[in-house]
Amino acid sequence: MKSPRTAAFCFVLIVICSETTLSMTTQPIVHPSILHDHGLAEEEPLRQKRAVVEGGPVEEEYTVDIEISLENISFLESIKAHLNSLSLPIQGNGTDPATDIVSMAVTTVCTPAGNDLLCSCEKGYVWPRERCLRSLTCQEHDSALSGRYCNCLKGLPPQGPFCQLPEAYITLKIRVRLNIGFQEDLKNTSSALYRSYKTDLERAFREGYKTLPGFRSATVTHFTKGSVVVNYELQLSSAPQPGSLHRANEQVTQSLNQTYRMDDSSFQGTPSNETKFTVTPEVIFEGDNVTLECESEIVSSNTSWYYEGKRLDMKDGSRFSVHTSVLNNMSLVSRLIIYNFTKHDAGDYRCKLTLDIFEFGDSRKLDVTPIRILAKEERKVVCDSNPISLNCCSENIANWSKIEWKQEGEIRILGNPETDLESSCSTYTLKADGTQCPSGSSGTTVTYTCEFVSPYGATGSKNIAVTFISVANLTITSDPISVSEGQNFSITCTSDVINYDEVYWNTSAGIKIHPRFYTMERCQDRVKSVLTVQTSTREWNGTYHCVFRYKNSYSVATKDVTVHPLPLESDIMMDPLEASGLCTSSHQFKCCVEEEGGEDYFVTFHVDSLSFPAEKEVNGKQACYKYSLPANAPRWCPQHINAFCHFTNAANNSVRSPSMKLTLLPGENITCRDPVIGIGEPGKIIQKLCQFSSVSRSPGQILGGTITYRCVGSQWKEEKRSCISAPINGLLRLAKALIKSPLQDQKLPTYLRDLSVSSSKEEQDIRSSPGNLGAIISILDLLSTVPTQVNSEMMRDVLATINVILDKSTLNSWEKLLQQQNNQSSQFLHSVERFTKALQLGGHTPPFLLHPNVQMKSMVITHGRPQVYQQKFVFTDSDLWGDVAIDECQLENLQPESSIVTVAFPTLKAILAKDVQKKTSSNSLVMTTTVSHSISKPFRISMTFKNNHRAGGKPQCVFWNFSLDNYTGGWDSSGCSMEDDGRDNRDRVFCKCNHLTSFSILMSPDSPDPGSLLKVLLDIISYIGLGFSIFSLAACLVVEAMVWKSVTKNRTSYMRHICIVNIAFCLLIADIWFIVAGAIHDGYYPLNETACVAATFFIHFFYLSVFFWMLTLGLMLFYRLIFILHDASKSTQKALAFSLGYGCPLIISSITVGVTQPQEVYMRKNACWLNWEDTRALLAFAIPALMIVVVNVSITVVVITKILRPSIGDKPGKQEKSSLFQISKSIGVLTPLLGLTWGFGLATVIQGSNAVFHIIFTLLNAFQGLFILLFGCLWDQKVQEALLNKFSLSRWSSQHSKSTSLGSSTPVFSMSSPISRRFNNLFGKTGTYNVSTPETTSSSVENSSSAYSLLN
Repeated sequence: MKSPRTAAFCFVLIVICSETTLSMTTQPIVHPSILHDHGLAEEEPLRQKRAVVEGGPVEEEYTVDIEISLENISFLESIKAHLNSLSLPIQGNGTDPATDIVSMAVTTVCTPAGNDLLCSCEKGYVWPRERCLRSLTCQEHDSALSGRYCNCLKGLPPQGPFCQLPEAYITLKIRVRLNIGFQEDLKNTSSALYRSYKTDLERAFREGYKTLPGFRSATVTHFTKGSVVVNYELQLSSAPQPGSLHRANEQVTQSLNQTYRMDDSSFQGTPSNETKFTVTPEVIFEGDNVTLECESEIVSSNTSWYYEGKRLDMKDGSRFSVHTSVLNNMSLVSRLIIYNFTKHDAGDYRCKLTLDIFEFGDSRKLDVTPIRILAKEERKVVCDSNPISLNCCSENIANWSKIEWKQEGEIRILGNPETDLESSCSTYTLKADGTQCPSGSSGTTVTYTCEFVSPYGATGSKNIAVTFISVANLTITSDPISVSEGQNFSITCTSDVINYDEVYWNTSAGIKIHPRFYTMERCQDRVKSVLTVQTSTREWNGTYHCVFRYKNSYSVATKDVTVHPLPLESDIMMDPLEASGLCTSSHQFKCCVEEEGGEDYFVTFHVDSLSFPAEKEVNGKQACYKYSLPANAPRWCPQHINAFCHFTNAANNSVRSPSMKLTLLPGENITCRDPVIGIGEPGKIIQKLCQFSSVSRSPGQILGGTITYRCVGSQWKEEKRSCISAPINGLLRLAKALIKSPLQDQKLPTYLRDLSVSSSKEEQDIRSSPGNLGAIISILDLLSTVPTQVNSEMMRDVLATINVILDKSTLNSWEKLLQQQNNQSSQFLHSVERFTKALQLGGHTPPFLLHPNVQMKSMVITHGRPQVYQQKFVFTDSDLWGDVAIDECQLENLQPESSIVTVAFPTLKAILAKDVQKKTSSNSLVMTTTVSHSISKPFRISMTFKNNHRAGGKPQCVFWNFSLDNYTGGWDSSGCSMEDDGRDNRDRVFCKCNHLTSFSILMSPDSPDPGSLLKVLLDIISYIGLGFSIFSLAACLVVEAMVWKSVTKNRTSYMRHICIVNIAFCLLIADIWFIVAGAIHDGYYPLNETACVAATFFIHFFYLSVFFWMLTLGLMLFYRLIFILHDASKSTQKALAFSLGYGCPLIISSITVGVTQPQEVYMRKNACWLNWEDTRALLAFAIPALMIVVVNVSITVVVITKILRPSIGDKPGKQEKSSLFQISKSIGVLTPLLGLTWGFGLATVIQGSNAVFHIIFTLLNAFQGLFILLFGCLWDQKVQEALLNKFSLSRWSSQHSKSTSLGSSTPVFSMSSPISRRFNNLFGKTGTYNVSTPETTSSSVENSSSAYSLLN
């Protein structure tokens, strides 16, 4: 090779080619390649790398070194990048035989340094050792290992060789088994046996493996057991070809002495080299093309890839590709490329390289990282040429190749992108004007997409929806709007832009119209706002603006409204309303309206079917229109005339007044005559406006209301007056106009101040006149509906007005007013609640407004500051006080800046009382508590009321329910309960409710006063009876224990006494728990809650058990009388009895306490017994008890019916007498035992029940234990006989028994008596039985004694 002459630098390129031919020769035909660059090149011969002779096509590899000289060193990087981008192998074209380029790499680079040319090796390459020894090295540049290799030489060797891969050796570890016994000397490397084995085996290994290309040595390392396992190493300079190891192993077996008995099938490879596994890229994004590269120094033709333990199917070429190549004849590289990597491709990947007895490989777990992009997904852009920036950033740290912006939509508006790849952010600036988004396309949404692209193909994008808003074009109702007062009108304003921030209407003075007057409607391509006025007034006369605002852009449309004066029908005052007159006299009709000036009405009067023009008369602000009806001929009398006045204004709109009725009379029977009121017959009632009556007033004043007159004798008597004074009437008219005004919220503060001042001035008239009082209530009701916020000053004026109308001196007027309109008090309270809810205190100090008849206190919820709401109200004049409290937990649920307001009234309770309630109402406070914001959760509030009527009955916590009594309102106790607050409750009532409204207390007449005679009487009966009951029940159990064996000889008697014993036991335990409950409960101290719950549960359980054992006894009687042929065993009957007697009560009582106790509504608030007011838990006792009473009554009827049925052979007279006697005895015995007396308890549950029922129920239940002892135990003849026998009177008792068994002293139980025969008939017997002889069978004895045992 010649040295370059003019080159600034040069480099050597190594090219590895592969040639395939069908020739069997080992000398290929070589065609040298020549590369020219800039006219300077040198030829290098191709060096044969490998030729493999096999019985087929021969594949040969050649390495070609190409020297390229360049003047500009910058070209080198371009060439390297081009080589890296090549897709190898490169197929040869037009050559014969076919040649492929399998590898190309730059190995040596020479650069000038002064007069020297320094030639260095590229990474991974070194100069050969012999070249380092023969050439001069650049010591200052050489970083290679000294001695064996070097990296930099001075000058390029003229004939090569150039930089090469460093020489390396491959070590293969193999083991093989000798089928002979293992000797311990084989573990000793110094033993003769070890050396002998090692020498023979290594000789055989060398002989067999010398055929392997690049074989260098074979060394035995050690022996292990299992017969004898030989571990040895092969050192090769290159990897063996497939199949060559098998052939070499066969040669080893043949070369070794047969005495070693080598197993030729036991060769096993244990490779020590590692497989290099790389993944590109290291961080995998979804969508990347991922390359998995497996590199091993063992060249193998059998490479496979596995995913999650399963071999990959390479049929899908669009998803996977695998390429395996040999790099520099030194290592095998297998690449698996996974295209468009997804989360489903994540998992464990393994490459597996096999070579004869060797298996190489490695694995790696791949995960997918999602591309996360941050951007605001929705933007609104006004087409006003102002720049708007869309920002897009990636959360992932990656070297993004680019960030692109795309858009998709009906309109195309381009922007300016600015990208910073280092920060992984991009900004897209839009600047839209009206030409880009015309009004027709306003509201169009264009999707802008920022797309991040990784170097390996993954893309991540984020869509930003940009809505372009045009400056709105408004169209408004085109027709002129001209209406009259009282009529409705609407203005429609339409925008071609559907996006806006605010739409409102205002006047020409810039005052906003309240939103209650207009609505919004969104259509597909436009937005419409409609201003609607139902009843127009003169205040609506003017210019109105429809305003659409988006950000800082305003679109305005204007409309003029003309309102012509016209009186409303309700404002026309007529005279007469209804009157009588003589036919021979003329009569005047009059219609008056209030005029402010400028009105020009054409008024006519319509009398029946005729119309007449009216005459006008002006008196101050009042204009009256009159018409005189001439006298009629007598032949037309009597006659009924209907007339009305008709007003027409300049706009030709009209309104008519209500009808006026005139009755013309001939003059007979007329007793009452008055120039103002008119004439009338006795009993005649007419109504007249106060304005046209004889009520005194100043000139020019206009009164409101009516007066009702009745003709009594010869004079008109005033029956009812509901007049409204001129100042109050003026305020009422203004209030009616205000709620129709467009500026109602602005006018309200001034009006409330005027109302307060006028109420104070007219205080006397308000207190004495129901009409004035009703007008003030109507005004407050109207004003409370104005949807605006109320401040402290406005609330001060409201309470000043309320203080006037709630004075004690007005109670008379209230009573008269409620007789006329019974919902006025409820309407007033409702208006007060609306005012308090609208009160907004903001940052101001909450006002304490104190008046003699009303007080208000409030608090503002401050965020982050725990507070407790607690207010106390004291009315000294009324001797009333009360307080309200809301705990911190409830206040935490309220919104910040919410206002809590409580208003207390000392006289409102008497006003709210209805006729039915007046008997039980007490003088107590009414406290109204409201919150300015809505409450979603149940809201608990505690209140304390002073109780001035301790002897009036049981107090009850109530609230005013506006929906009761057909929405006239009434007191309701739902959600409220009386509690014990641990203080002296004799003069106070502590209430808790779960909602907010107006609260008070009522006194219930159904609960006797603690000091009343009835209460004392009931207590005496209860405690005396309880003492007798406990003593009797204990005695009953003692007696039953003493006589048990004597009285339970047959099955029926046994079950009867089982029932009696359990009834006595349950009633005894219930009475004991009753004493415990009485000891726990003290009216002046709080209950011990845990002990009270236990006492309530056990009283409930054992009283129910008494009932169910009584039911068991009744069912046993029914069973013995009806089911004659069926005979159950004793154990069966006993099991059923105990299940019914204790199982059912346990289930009922457990469910009751489990359901109600978690809500703390299991017990009553003032006693250890089941709750009634809140949960009706008492029904869990009352319903089973009453059902059992009904069942036992039915059983009693059946038993009596059976007894009354006559037997064959009895005489009628004797039969009737015996039957009557038996009925009386049955009722006397069965009724106490079966619990019929508890039926009287039903009457005590009914509200307002008579005290007699309470006394009877208390008597019968208190002495139930005594009844059980007498009728269930001692009245039994067998018990009596057993007791006598116990006291050593057995002989006398026996004789007495024999003499009385058939005697007349006990004819009822004599088995030979007619009545005993009836008992036998009950059990299916007929005829007469003589049981005086002792020779009876056990069966007949049991059957014949069944009824006896049960009835006794």
